Amino acid sequence: MKIKIKYKLFVAMLAATGAVVICMFLIVQWSLGRGFLAYINTIEKERFGKLAEVLEQTYTSRGSWQFLDKEPDAWPRLMAMTLPHEGSSSEQERMERIARRLPSRVANFGNISSQRMPPWYAHRFETRVFLLDTANNQIAGPPGQQNSQVDLKKITYNGKVVGYLGIRPRQRLTDRHQLLFVKQQKVALLLIAGVMLLISAAISLPLANRLVLPIRRLAASMHRLACGEFDTRVAVGPEDELGQLGRDFNTLALSLEKNEQARRRWVADISHELRTPLAILRGEIEAIQDGVREGGPESMRSLHAEVMHLGRLVDDLYQISLTDIGALTYKKSVCDLRDMLEQELDSFQPEFTQKGIELRRVFALRCELDVLADPGRLQQLFDNLLENALKYTDAGGQLVVRLERIGELARIDFEDTAPGVPHEDLEKLFDRLYRVESSRNRATGGAGLGLSICKNIVEAHEGSISALPSQMGGVLIRIELPLTGSWT
Repeated sequence: MKIKIKYKLFVAMLAATGAVVICMFLIVQWSLGRGFLAYINTIEKERFGKLAEVLEQTYTSRGSWQFLDKEPDAWPRLMAMTLPHEGSSSEQERMERIARRLPSRVANFGNISSQRMPPWYAHRFETRVFLLDTANNQIAGPPGQQNSQVDLKKITYNGKVVGYLGIRPRQRLTDRHQLLFVKQQKVALLLIAGVMLLISAAISLPLANRLVLPIRRLAASMHRLACGEFDTRVAVGPEDELGQLGRDFNTLALSLEKNEQARRRWVADISHELRTPLAILRGEIEAIQDGVREGGPESMRSLHAEVMHLGRLVDDLYQISLTDIGALTYKKSVCDLRDMLEQELDSFQPEFTQKGIELRRVFALRCELDVLADPGRLQQLFDNLLENALKYTDAGGQLVVRLERIGELARIDFEDTAPGVPHEDLEKLFDRLYRVESSRNRATGGAGLGLSICKNIVEAHEGSISALPSQMGGVLIRIELPLTGSWT
């Protein structure tokens, strides 16, 4: 059976509270028993000290302990003198009645073990107190008390010890009034513990429901997000773990929404890019079939141009797909960046001259720039950038290619003249199928994938590429690659 997290949290809080209440009940119960027993022993110690004073005064007036043997009721009377004033008369009368019931030979408790005493009387103060002489012989009190754990107090006369008063501390509560009091306290503690558990249960369920409410909302939003509703957002709570989770969820939903929009735009752009050359090819072929145009060399050149355009587009899409799935292989080796760039510029020099664009090189002197790279991919990178500059720079313009070392990086700048790109569109130049339609449109033959491929190549070489406004009115493409060589 599936248990909701609300009830799990409720049971956890209730169990924690129950454990605390039970531990508190047991500790307080133990403390109450021991504390009350210590309180009773403290009261008896006060009476014990008072009895010692009475015995010292009696010894002073009698001169010896012989009166205890001659007067069987003397010992009970002496202990009765130590009772509190409240009710002392009735207690004394009760002690005298007990003494009269006992035979005269045991009235001094000398042989009390042979008599049957009331159960409640077995652990009273009178049955645990005894008197010893200086030779540790018992004079008064129940027999056998010296063999137990006892506390002794000296009885002195004129500075000399004349006897010892001993008491066996109470080990447990036996008086019915004391036991009734402790029982009442335990029952009260039990009722308090039960009330605390009920209050905890009454508070835990609403609290658990309130704590789980943000999680429930987040789970519902996550379900909608899993169903494709990428515009789903959750209300961000306080600055805690749940609030951070809500913010992360909103960030994830925003990323998924943007990715979905990019995917749809990507599919739409690819369809549009492929539709144009296919439509031209279809029109040309249908015109030849209908006899509108003759299937001569001119028609073949037009069809060949569209097929080549379509082939370049498919190749670019294939390169992009390989980088997306990580299947684009790189065979890196140490190569001289200066030599590679010069070779590419030499191969493009006739085309720039034919279009009337000045190709100027600005290379750092006495500088050997070695990079760990795939020569074929770097050639593809330079070819794409030079083709872009050739396509999108107006005739009579200029392209400046700079190569220099900046710390441990090699920097390559491709800076051309007009037309330029609006500042807000510069960061979008590396997006797939993105073109600034006002100047760099489809008429030039580009599909908007060249710079995206360039970005993938540069990042695969642990470098960076960026687009900046050119001081000459065009665009500045800046590439930075890590070096492996050194200055010479």
